[in-house]
Amino acid sequence: MQPQPNRASRTFMDYETVPAAMDGICGIFERRLKEANPSVRNITYDINDLYKFIDSLADLSALVLDHSINAYVPHDRQWIKQRAFQHLKKLAGQTG
Repeated sequence: MQPQPNRASRTFMDYETVPAAMDGICGIFERRLKEANPSVRNITYDINDLYKFIDSLADLSALVLDHSINAYVPHDRQWIKQRAFQHLKKLAGQTG
């Protein structure tokens, strides 16, 4: 993840699974929302808000281990958006 054009803002995160990575991205977004709205107790957002956050980042990609070729396969922000949507949809189904 690179939040700003400056390459020094680049951060690397490691997750055991794709769903864990999607939780991580949502968590980063939620922390940003809380920082921007410190007086709001319950912050809600929809998938479009998450997409806008993802698109606002200078760069975002995922390297996912493919055991069949024993290598990391790169994925772009569009792939991340699709996986985040699927992940949140699955979570919403579990709570409803």
